[in-house]
Amino acid sequence: MANILVVDDELGIRDLLSEILNDEGHNVELAENAAQARAARARMRPDLVLLDIWMPDTDGVTLLKEWSTTGMLTMPVIMMSGHATIETAVEATKIGAQAFLEKPITLQKLLKAVEAGLTRNSVGAARKPGSAMAAPVVELTVESAMTGGLNLPAPVELGPQARQLFELDKPLRDARDEFEKSYFEFHLAKEGGSMTRVAEKTGLERTHLYRKLKQLGVDLSRGKRGSV
Repeated sequence: MANILVVDDELGIRDLLSEILNDEGHNVELAENAAQARAARARMRPDLVLLDIWMPDTDGVTLLKEWSTTGMLTMPVIMMSGHATIETAVEATKIGAQAFLEKPITLQKLLKAVEAGLTRNSVGAARKPGSAMAAPVVELTVESAMTGGLNLPAPVELGPQARQLFELDKPLRDARDEFEKSYFEFHLAKEGGSMTRVAEKTGLERTHLYRKLKQLGVDLSRGKRGSV
């Protein structure tokens, strides 16, 4: 997957984004201010940066402009803020930001923006090393962004042999638990063990989902083994 640098002075935001992106298979580096972001940028050469606008030492727009003017804006940068104005978002985009995410950031918007940025980065990999990123490209469709620009594979018919048969001559609670366990195991396998995507698909909060899977005795490693 990708090396992603998350720059935000709020510990809760850093932890949340790190958890989600790690769950997606990415390697995540964290920085709480511009000084740490500069050091991480030089050390890890990230494939993408999530950059907060309001920080105590140097604001995100100033850091973005610094990278742009020194030829270090060689990776997509997604700006984040809960208090920025439209003018600030437009300014960041003109400097070279890939996208702007308003806090609180929804899971769907985060994953779409990250995938779009990484897709753009891979397309621009053939550019001369060290050259600055060009102006933002035309927005990708949801399908292209979520699949790295590739077409989705045709649906696979599992056939009747893959259907789960349930014994109905039992108490309702037992039958329901049996169904729910099979239901979650199916989605875990389908999503390659990604708890983030299973939570999004089933409409459950991650904390509730973890608790539910533990209660049902679901083997959380099954989906990951099947995705290897």
